[in-house]
Amino acid sequence: MPVLASATVGARFWLLIEHSGPWADRLENCVLPEDVHTLIKRAGRLGVRAQLIRRPDRRNPAGDGIHVMVADSTAAEPWIAEGIVAGPDDLALDKLVAGVVPESCILVSEPVFLVCTHAKRNACCARIGLPVARSLAKNLPDTVWETSHVGGDLYAANLVCLPHGLYYGSMSQAAAIAAADAYRSGEVILDRFRGRAGIPEPLQAAEHFVRVHTGELSVGGVAVESSRLDGAVTEAVVRGNGARFRVVVEPMTLTTPCGTACADTITTYRLVTLDRVTPVLYATSALT
Repeated sequence: MPVLASATVGARFWLLIEHSGPWADRLENCVLPEDVHTLIKRAGRLGVRAQLIRRPDRRNPAGDGIHVMVADSTAAEPWIAEGIVAGPDDLALDKLVAGVVPESCILVSEPVFLVCTHAKRNACCARIGLPVARSLAKNLPDTVWETSHVGGDLYAANLVCLPHGLYYGSMSQAAAIAAADAYRSGEVILDRFRGRAGIPEPLQAAEHFVRVHTGELSVGGVAVESSRLDGAVTEAVVRGNGARFRVVVEPMTLTTPCGTACADTITTYRLVTLDRVTPVLYATSALT
């Protein structure tokens, strides 16, 4: 089953809130402190993706206040910051969406790895995700978190690498360690790579095919510069490996082998053409 071009499109800014659980099927149904519910609601209104997180060893958060992390995956240099806040008014989420680190948070240099283990959302996420999260945490302590639904239960176990918002799916324990090690070195691994969150799925596909064509694996080495949609077909100009490419992709539907617990079909993308070109043909931002 292909996983490419399936990263969550709406996840451009992130709010991670530590809460050891239990987690209901949806965040709004969770039994949480009112301050946490308020933060989640504010994030939703601002277009910030809220996630509950907890340590794989399930230890309770230490100290008073709410442990949060915020991340901007859209910046030229994506960043992540963390802090302890007394309540919602101490976290300026409007600054986050403006690309500014809130005053209550401090930039951190280490990446953060999220593994979805949201059993009430989909049992596969816990059954497959828990061993992945625990194994990864043994190799990279203090950077790995279990998280609530990240999108794409079909692809369990799901791994998200922040601050860039890189998604991997159908992960084994060994594959997760390899992907995390690659990210820490500034690279992606194309095997099981779902794409980068915040980018429309056809453009994730265009980037993927350029990576395959050029062998460019650095995280920032491939990017869509412009695009246009013609019916179901997407044409994009993609920068990669020191060149520009005209990439045309179209959607295709496949039947899933997963049974009734997941979707019956998935949409993926087929490469129509890929040609090296100059100059840039269009001027539509990939993130609008």
